[in-house]
Amino acid sequence: MKGKPIEMTEKTARQWLNDRGVSIKEIGELVMYLQHKYHTNLQLDECIDNVERVLSKREVQNAILTGIQLDILSEKGLLEDPLQSIIETDEGLYGVDEVLALSIVNVYGSIGFTNYGYIDKQKPGILQRLNDKSTGECHTFLDDIVGAIAAAASSRLAHRATNTE
Repeated sequence: MKGKPIEMTEKTARQWLNDRGVSIKEIGELVMYLQHKYHTNLQLDECIDNVERVLSKREVQNAILTGIQLDILSEKGLLEDPLQSIIETDEGLYGVDEVLALSIVNVYGSIGFTNYGYIDKQKPGILQRLNDKSTGECHTFLDDIVGAIAAAASSRLAHRATNTE
């Protein structure tokens, strides 16, 4: 991205998500998973709209670019050990992947933390695939980033809801 204007950050972040097999619709489905019990007649389009808004935030774009780049470097074996091994195996006590994800969740307030913790444990939808270590792909950061985007979008939706149960 060297030499490209700052406006390219969002476009690149979205492209990298797509390149890694993550669609906006799949993140919207995670928002639906988190919020359908609390919002009467919640539609997927509304969930996707909230994901789009989250993705428009610079902090979120930076986290996406950083996390995906680390995952790619790990897949290629380009990191120094012990970091290479830690990221490659998604070592349980590493935690930096979650810390990066929390920078996304923090954009929309404290409700995002509980949403993130819940979805990170449940691993529904796209998160299950991203967490699958048998594929040969490294998504140590990406699974947490996607969960955090969904949690932030859920928080945004909750804060703006006028018809909740």
